Parts: sequence; structure tokens; C-alpha cells
Amino acid sequence: MKDRAIQVVKFSHYYGQQPSLKNLNLDIYRKEILSIIGPARSGKSTFLTCLNRLVDLVPASRVEGKIFIDGQDIYQPEVEVAALRRQLGMVFATPVPLPMSIYDNLVFGPKLQGQTNRQELDHLVEDCLEKAGLWAEVKDRLKTSALKLSGGQQQRLCLARVLALKPEYILLDEPTSGLDPISTMKIEDTLRLLKDEYTIILVTNNTKQAARVAERTAFFLMGELVEVNDTEIVFTRPADKRTESYIEGKFG
Repeated sequence: MKDRAIQVVKFSHYYGQQPSLKNLNLDIYRKEILSIIGPARSGKSTFLTCLNRLVDLVPASRVEGKIFIDGQDIYQPEVEVAALRRQLGMVFATPVPLPMSIYDNLVFGPKLQGQTNRQELDHLVEDCLEKAGLWAEVKDRLKTSALKLSGGQQQRLCLARVLALKPEYILLDEPTSGLDPISTMKIEDTLRLLKDEYTIILVTNNTKQAARVAERTAFFLMGELVEVNDTEIVFTRPADKRTESYIEGKFG
């Protein structure tokens, strides 16, 4: 039996009176890659920010229903939101490296948490860059500015920076949308390797990417979850005509 890590139960999100997510019911399993596809304004990115409660920062934002992560309702008042956000590390569409060296980008978060041992930090930097598929490319220039990296390298650096905070879940919001095909391939290869250690939720507008890397795929449309299933089934035998039409490019 699959190990359920996240359970979304009758969950809705509103900006003021306007719903952006409507009565979602979704299980996410441990150490899988779940892709979320759908056209613009279907609620995909909002769903990610609801999972790590970044949506709390949006004025007039409110939720209904429940999201359980490892059995805990994350919208209960006793939840420590900062710890939740470390548990669910997020990588955005546009990489934003800090204006400092590659090395300092990686140790910035751990140092804020009180980690000071230089040997441990050195090991952490190498391990996270290795996992992000970047170590071989930057190991001889760790003290150079992260801003000198290419777009694809910066995105992998941002992924490594998330890994340095030791999350259990990785949330990716269209992480390859601005990258060239080679950089996209490197990110996808990295995700396949990370799946053995992390639960990964990938929002993507690239249906071919979802087909390549995800074990299961969920299709969102106008804030609703239309269907979720094994990726092969969603792409070859979808249960809903709207899914089929989207995958065939009839709208999007």
C-alpha cells in the first residue's frame, strides 16, 4: 500500500469572495513525483502556496477545508509556519540567487539556523550541489558570485539552497519555464534522482515534461481538480474529455 504523505480534504481557497481553488480532494504519496498540469489561472501555483502557507502573506486570502501533512492539519493555530516552510521547500519559476558567492548562497539558511561548524557546512555545500547536479560545474569557483552563473545553473543553485534546509518535500513552480532544452534536461534528471529521498510536487505548463518525469499527474481547470491518476493513464486514457482536450492542445 502506498504511504500517503499529504491529504487534501474538501479544500478551497479564496481571494476575497473569488474562489481560486474549489473543494479539492487529493492524496499525495511519499517519495513520488506528482505533476500538476492545467492552463493559466487554474490554481496550480496557488495550490503550492497553500501547501506551505505562503498564501498567508496575500491580503484577503482565506481557506476552507483541511490539508494534512504527515497527519497534521497545517492550518491549525498551533502550527509553526516557519518550520512548515522549511519542511516544504519551494523553487520558483524565476531563479533568484542571493547577491553573494555560490558557497554563501548555500550556507545562508543553515547559518541563520545556528549551524556554524565549517567542516559540516563544507560537506553540506558539496552534498546539496551534488544532489542538484551542479557540483561538477562549480566546485572550483565556489567563492565567485552566484550571479555569474547561467540561468539553468542559477535554478539548480536555488534548488540546492532549498535542499540545504533539509526539507521533506520539494515544491516546484514551473522551474524550467525560462530555460533552454539542455538546462531543462539537467533539471529533470536531477528530479528523478531526488525522488528517492523527497516527495516532489511539480507544477508545469509543459505536458511533455509531466509525461517524462512524473509518476502521477493531476489536471487542474478553473480551480477544480478534474482528475488525478498514473501519468501514463492520464495521458493515454484520461477519464475526462476536458483532460483529453487539454493534452491534445485544444485549449491552454
